[in-house]
Formats: sequence, C-alpha cells, structure tokens
Amino acid sequence: MVSPMAPSPRVEILARSGIDTIPKEYVRPEEELKSIGDIFAEEKSMDGPQAAMEWGVMHLINHGIPEELVDRVKAAGREFFELPVEEKEKYANDQAAGNVQGYGSKLANNASGQLEWEDYFFHCVFPEEKRDLSIWPKNPADYIPATSEYAKQIRALTTKVLTILSLGLGLEQDRLEKEVGGMEDLTLQMKINYYPKCPQPELALGVEAHTDVSALTFILHNMVPGLQLFYKGNWVTAKCVPNSIIMHVGDTVEILSNGRYKSILHRGLVNKEKVRVSWAVFCEPPKEKIVLKPLPETVSEADPPCFPPRTFAQHIKHKLFRKSGD
Repeated sequence: MVSPMAPSPRVEILARSGIDTIPKEYVRPEEELKSIGDIFAEEKSMDGPQAAMEWGVMHLINHGIPEELVDRVKAAGREFFELPVEEKEKYANDQAAGNVQGYGSKLANNASGQLEWEDYFFHCVFPEEKRDLSIWPKNPADYIPATSEYAKQIRALTTKVLTILSLGLGLEQDRLEKEVGGMEDLTLQMKINYYPKCPQPELALGVEAHTDVSALTFILHNMVPGLQLFYKGNWVTAKCVPNSIIMHVGDTVEILSNGRYKSILHRGLVNKEKVRVSWAVFCEPPKEKIVLKPLPETVSEADPPCFPPRTFAQHIKHKLFRKSGD
C-alpha cells in the first residue's frame, strides 16, 4: 500500500546522478544563504570551540574509549553506507507510520517543503533490552558487535560527564544522572548521518539549524568539517580534532541547570569534494516518567526559573529551542 506522503529520494542517488544543480526543495531561504560559506576555508580560518562551557559544546580527548573500537564503529558505518541503495532499503524506516528507526532521508516538515542534504540510519543502542536488533544492519558483520560495545562505553562516559556537570552546579555528583533517568531509563539513540557530495553546497544544508533535545550528545565524524555553532551572532566552524569525541549539552541539561549550561544552536554544512559521515549518540530521558524543570538549587530570586515544567515528550512536541539565527 502506498503511503500518502511520498518519501524524498535518497540524497545519495541524487548526488550520484551527475546533476549540476540541486532540486529546489534542497535550496535554503535567501536570508539563510548569506551565512553559508566554504566549510574547508572556514575550518582553517576560524577559531573553533575547544572546551568552554559557555559554548555548551567541547572536544573530549583522553575520553577512555579505545581508538581501535572507535575505528571499528566508523568502519562498520562507512561500509553500511557503501552498500548498494537497494541493500540499504531493506532497513528503510516508515516515518509516515511513526516508525523512525532504520535507514531514511528527512521528510519535508515545513510549509516550504525544504529537505536536507543527508541520508541517515537511526536506532536505539542502549539499554540492551530496548534495542530492536532485527533492524540493525547484518552487513557488515562487525556492525552489531562494534556498535553494541561502543554504546556501553558511551553510557559509561555519560556518567562521567554528568558527574562533572553536577559538581559544577554545586550538586551531589550523581544528581544529574538521577534526574535524567539513571541507568534504567536513560536511553541512547544513535544516528549515523551520511552527507553525500553536493554540487551546490553554497545553497544547501546537511542539517538545518537546531538544538538537541537530549541531555547530552556525543559525536564522532570522519574528519571532514561540517559542524557549525551559532555563537554571539555568528556561525563558527568546529575544528576537526583527531581522536576526539564532540560533546553537546542538550536541552534537557539546559533546563535542569536553569540555563547555566547552554544547549547551543548548530547546523551541518556540506561540500562538493568529500563525503562527510558523523555518528551522533543522543542520551535521552524517559518520555513521560520525569518532569523536566530547573532544579531547586539553580533557582533563586535573582535567578527565577527560565523554563516551565514539561515532560520530555511535551518538550519535544513544543520544541522551545527552535532558536533562530536572528
């Protein structure tokens, strides 16, 4: 049965078709085009964030996850996306039916019908009992073992980071961990973003400007620049730092900290020379079980609560953080 909402074509197919101009659905609005430049030139010329909490994003080095495991995760994801499109389609999701896990491309979700220059693979990776291994790629053979082990390591790293952030707020070290669901209820979702070469990168975006709804997001990439952060009125290109993991503070921690930790607006640029791949792991609280609101210790007469109480599901629905670049 045909879905009432036709899926957008796989961007990979468009990129390989030899087109010189991109379809109008991928062209960004005029006001946005002014800020899209050459990502390679900007990465070389700009000072990117390294480790400043005011940015809400940092490069983690000496993070404790073995380089060999990171290489296996990258190799498995890369090999999956190198498979023929027909093979990847066996894992296709069905967004119109509400099934977002699997292989996909973004459906237009705004009046202008705009699309993003990326394909992706999205799935829950932790805790183990919440995974659906039936939709995980069987090819390459190392995809499930490597991704499963990486998810466990990221979960342990999440605890370390939340401990540091708790202490930074003057709280007990396990406070933020408890507030986002603890070992039982904090869920890790992985999204592998595949950005094909784009014939007109100055007109498109791989991912439009957004903030992450998660508590924390951890990102690996294939050392091709593309991530930009909106800081003090300007788009700043993140540097490619070898053997690092990029970590974002998400909306959830921004709410709990009453804005002390920032969930920064960011986006992904594309280019015509190199395919870019990134692996994002979103650490998300349970949708209904916890009410997210500024912790009492972060609120005072001088610092009233900046956010209304909402469940995670309500926050996603309202998405307060569609912060514009204005």
